[in-house]
Amino acid sequence: MAAMNFSLPPDLVQYLKDLDDFIHTKITPLQNKNDNNRFFDHRREHARTDWDNNGLPRPEWEELLSESRRLADEAGFYRLSLPKEYGGQNSSDGRGSNLWMAVIREHLAAKGLGLFNDLQTEHSMVGNFPDVIMIENFGTPAQKEELIGGRLKGKVRITFGLTEPNHGSDATHMETRARPEKRDGVEGWLINGFKKWQTGMHNATHCFIFARTEGKDGSVKGISCFIAPRHDPGIKAESYQWTLNMPTDHATVSIKNVWVPSSSVLGPIHNGLAVAQAFVHENRIRQAASSLGAAVFCINSSVDYANERAPFGVPLAHNQAIQFPLVELATQAEMLRLLIRKTALEMDSMPHAKIEKKLGDKVSMCNYWANRLCCEAADRAIQVHGGNGYSRHFPFEHIWRHHRRYRITEGSEEIQMRKVAAYLFGFGGRKSLGDAKL
Repeated sequence: MAAMNFSLPPDLVQYLKDLDDFIHTKITPLQNKNDNNRFFDHRREHARTDWDNNGLPRPEWEELLSESRRLADEAGFYRLSLPKEYGGQNSSDGRGSNLWMAVIREHLAAKGLGLFNDLQTEHSMVGNFPDVIMIENFGTPAQKEELIGGRLKGKVRITFGLTEPNHGSDATHMETRARPEKRDGVEGWLINGFKKWQTGMHNATHCFIFARTEGKDGSVKGISCFIAPRHDPGIKAESYQWTLNMPTDHATVSIKNVWVPSSSVLGPIHNGLAVAQAFVHENRIRQAASSLGAAVFCINSSVDYANERAPFGVPLAHNQAIQFPLVELATQAEMLRLLIRKTALEMDSMPHAKIEKKLGDKVSMCNYWANRLCCEAADRAIQVHGGNGYSRHFPFEHIWRHHRRYRITEGSEEIQMRKVAAYLFGFGGRKSLGDAKL
């Protein structure tokens, strides 16, 4: 029987070292320059948030993130996961693969809070590009040239309008509608409706708006994706939702008589949900890896603190009440890491179209469990650190507040558990756990 190899590829190990060196020489000095650390120390929420401007991010905060991404791009790290034609390194030798991205995202998140990887803003020195992948898979040549080229130059910023005030997970019941309308001899569509939690509206240049174009509520077919200019007079950010973690950039958006030409349809007409699902598995496995990394940071920080803190002259680590919860969290982290990396490696071995059928349950397992584990690890870190943990001088409350969000977004954990159940019990013709027998 052949031995199973759980070692990381040597070139990936070297990549992590190179990435750490880059962060040490370029990004950490930028974080410590002037008073930039105010965005990461106990002042972080206030420093990042313009409370008198709808709670939106302060411009100087977003400029700092942009500068760090520019440095990462210059150094060749930022576009790792993109195809080579876009300056990336994704190739048949594994660079930029799902396995590489999962390992990298865990590695960065396990380093804690910093400019190198700010999960609250989906910011990282190794970028994640769901919008680029959607356009690459479904866009026309003209759409690719305008949107991908502009996105990578920092001139195009895309926001994603799927969720609505009355509809979240039940996207097939969306109330936004689009109907055919010709203007000046040009075929097009007139869109009306509302969206909610539309992230990035305050600085977007383009909106991906999903609307029903035919069929009945609840039907998967009949929804289309439209590319609309953000500053169309019919598109208005009615409000920004203040959230557990501030600042906010999550808008409630009204769409009134917005007309777009048929050339602005992204992907096949009436089949827009395929566009929305284009990157879901890759995004979920990468998010799982980030949550795992943040959990590892909380666990390791708690272990270090328990060894150092000595109330009544005895280190906290001598108490089983401290040891055992951290032992359980560390055990779960070790098991989850293996499942994430195994799943990512299997994803890399098959065409994208087969991932849902073959591995959809495993991706959902990784994602919902990692997000829950991170929240539990952050909560335990707060408890172990006592009053210090409760303060904002430690990052645990920030980690908890951010990752609590992921138990709802990216598909709520209930939705993902329901997907696992479909594989386990054979709902919808799915086979039990990838045809395996328990």
